[in-house]
Formats: sequence, structure tokens, C-alpha cells
Amino acid sequence: MLKKPITSGIAVLLTSIFTALSTTAYAANSSTVKKGEQLYNQNCSVCHQADAIGKPGFAPSLTNPELLSIASDKFFESTIRDGRMGTGMPPFSHLGRKDIKAIVAFLQSHATLPNKSKQVDAQPESHGDPRLGKQWFDDICSTCHGKNGDGYAAGGTGTAIGKAGFLSKVSDGFIRETIKHGRSNTRMLGFSDSTGLANLSDQEIDDVISYMRTLAK
Repeated sequence: MLKKPITSGIAVLLTSIFTALSTTAYAANSSTVKKGEQLYNQNCSVCHQADAIGKPGFAPSLTNPELLSIASDKFFESTIRDGRMGTGMPPFSHLGRKDIKAIVAFLQSHATLPNKSKQVDAQPESHGDPRLGKQWFDDICSTCHGKNGDGYAAGGTGTAIGKAGFLSKVSDGFIRETIKHGRSNTRMLGFSDSTGLANLSDQEIDDVISYMRTLAK
């Protein structure tokens, strides 16, 4: 009588355990996303709309593909927790860490592109000339984001990219990727290569970033 190899039995056992764990993890994740959706509807939808697509001149889209691709969970969590001082975004620290993470899980469930936030945040810091960056910012960025990056408060259609609440939470890579590639289905178009609104060089983009960093001071 032939006996089944012991290794075969172990493989079957490990497969069963892995399947069970995967199913449990999926169920837990689905539950978290559902909870996050409920919390989002209760706390965020009044400004960011029911589908989190945002409203120009009022609140940004939180489910934009390019945003979700470069934004880390930490970026979203800290923004929800701390809010954005000087804007219409209040802090929601009272929700607690678990509920904030659930909201982020709900937002990230809309992602359609691979998340590259680690690579983006690992990009080198900008070493530009803020004086030259100011010229580009005044000519291009201020038309939507306001002269000092005050955003909606300045009557613009763009967000407050000159506020410390934003600049303290984003890496230079995050800003660089946004300037280069923009955000699809929004007024923020890319500013790199011949298809962009302006074909800014890498150095010119770093000049803009260097100037933006002075605004928070």
C-alpha cells in the first residue's frame, strides 16, 4: 500500500491555511471599506460630494486616479486628523485612528493605478532657485491657486498649495509628480513635455517647488 508523501500533506495543509487567512483578510478589508464609506458619508461628503469627486472652487477630488497613485495612507490620515489650517478643511482627530484609517481604506478602494507613493516620496529634494520659481508660479500657478497659494480663499479654482498644512505633509516628489502630470478630469493639467500647458524643464519645476517651500514660512 502506497503512502502519500508527508511533504504533500504539509503542502495541502499550508494551502488550506493560506486560503483561510486570505479569505479572512479580504472579509476584514471589505468590512473596513464599508465602515469607511459610512464614516465618509457622515463627515466628508458634504464638501467632497457623495462620490468623493470634489467640487471645483470648493473641495478637491479625493478619488482622482493620479492623486491615489502618489498619495500614501500617511498623507491622507494626517490630513484628515489635522485638517488644513486657513482653509475650509477642519481637523477630524476626534474620529480616532481606527475610523480615520477606515475612511482612507474607502478612498484607496477607488484606486485604478498602482500606488507609487514610496518611490515618489523617495525622490530627491528640489534644489532650485526660488526667485526663478516665483516667476513661474506668478505666471502659471497663481491663476488657479492664488498669488500666495491661498487657493479657494483667494477666489481661485485650485487648492491652497501655499499653506503650511499642505506643504508640511507632502514631499518634493509629490509636488513634482503633480506639476509634471497633473490630475485627470480636473483643472490641474500637466506642465511637462509638449502635451502640457507649459513644457517646463525638470530644473524649472524644481525652481517652482523651491519657491513654494518659502510660502509656508
